Amino acid sequence: MTLTEIESRVQAIRDMACDFERAHSLEDKLWADVLEAISNEECECPKAEAAAMALTTRQIEFERWCA
Repeated sequence: MTLTEIESRVQAIRDMACDFERAHSLEDKLWADVLEAISNEECECPKAEAAAMALTTRQIEFERWCA
């Protein structure tokens, strides 16, 4: 996983913010994928940078509901 890939997925979440359920689903998937890439040594960038970039989705405003 590269920073460019993470950045692209963050942008997709930003673009989907009007559909909060979809945005939240994409955010959860991104976070899980980044964690998995870090734990499996599949990150092609510094781990801290990958995690920090993924966490920027917290700044995107949309409803986050958990069942």
